[in-house]
Amino acid sequence: MLVAVQLIAGRHTIWLPARWRRLDLRGRTGERLAGSLVRRLRWLERFSRRRLPSLTSARPARVLFGTLVLLLSLVAFLAPPFSGLDTLPALGVVVMSLGILLADFALLLAGAVIGCLGVVAVIGLGGVVVRLAGDLL
Repeated sequence: MLVAVQLIAGRHTIWLPARWRRLDLRGRTGERLAGSLVRRLRWLERFSRRRLPSLTSARPARVLFGTLVLLLSLVAFLAPPFSGLDTLPALGVVVMSLGILLADFALLLAGAVIGCLGVVAVIGLGGVVVRLAGDLL
């Protein structure tokens, strides 16, 4: 959410708290995570192409992207706890981010669709989960 607000504001250099910048991901767990991420990114790069890069790098696109990331992050945050409904909005943010990084508008659009499906799931199924929890109490 912090990065999304900075994108909306038009910052070219993203500010992160010093504590986050000092975070050390080395070690067994960090190496496994990094290795897994690199493998998945390489797989995705094989299918990704620069599609409409002007729509992924222009200022209005970055403001829209930042707004979508902020909204999807809020939806994921507000999803009922332990329901798993936060997964689709969060996945949408990741796929959209990869679309921006790889300048692939199709990937950006796919992430937006995934995120929107997540919003529908949180609203629809989240209401059911909340009702069921209320009935149990």
